[in-house]
Amino acid sequence: MKAIHRVRRQTGIEWHLGIEMKAKYIALTDALYRYLCECRTGALDPVLDSLREETEALGDVSRMQISREQGSFLTILSAAICARSAVEIGTFTGYSAICIARGLAPGGRLIAVDRSQEWTAVAKRYWTRAGIDNRIELRLGDAIPILRNLEPGLTFDFAFIDGDKTEYDAYYELILPRLRPNGLVAFDNMLWGGKLGAPLRDDPSGRAIDAMNRKLASDSRVETVLLPVADGIQLCRKRGAVGQAEW
Repeated sequence: MKAIHRVRRQTGIEWHLGIEMKAKYIALTDALYRYLCECRTGALDPVLDSLREETEALGDVSRMQISREQGSFLTILSAAICARSAVEIGTFTGYSAICIARGLAPGGRLIAVDRSQEWTAVAKRYWTRAGIDNRIELRLGDAIPILRNLEPGLTFDFAFIDGDKTEYDAYYELILPRLRPNGLVAFDNMLWGGKLGAPLRDDPSGRAIDAMNRKLASDSRVETVLLPVADGIQLCRKRGAVGQAEW
């Protein structure tokens, strides 16, 4: 007999093996979110705080900047796997690049890809202020051609994907062959403002994200989990080759 497993979203009740259980999640209030941001290493960071302030002054476009706790999470991820080579798709004003670069192993390098010279000019100023400009190589242009023309033999330990949502699948398929076994890929905005689960007929980005989430969940090449960090992070570990030891 198959196990019964269904979720009632309205009540937050789960049924598993016929037993009623409360779903294990909490809704963040503004006060709880402020507490969350305070209780992390480097909560007071003059460089990142100044960059966030300058970016927020740009207006509505500033929503593309990652959250504070998301930045800390990226630093921990890149440091935890001793990443020496990383790639970022979608750099904007450089906040996430600083966070990834800070976690790189000595001698590590991040390739940051973005099409905007205006926004990345801000990024470069702050990379210098943060003292990590020597770890970041900016490549301006459309991400797909840049990824297709990467140097032969170049591999990555870590990738952060936060570019054009309709191109996420293309980025993934171009990066995954260059990712070492047990390397990580993190996708941003994978809960799409909470809109997933509703009809997305007029939202090509939302449809692309939904399709990507479902693809990753069934992709035997990776092990993946969708985390409710900021607007949702899909974190993927590339599985080792057959007969190759994993972690």
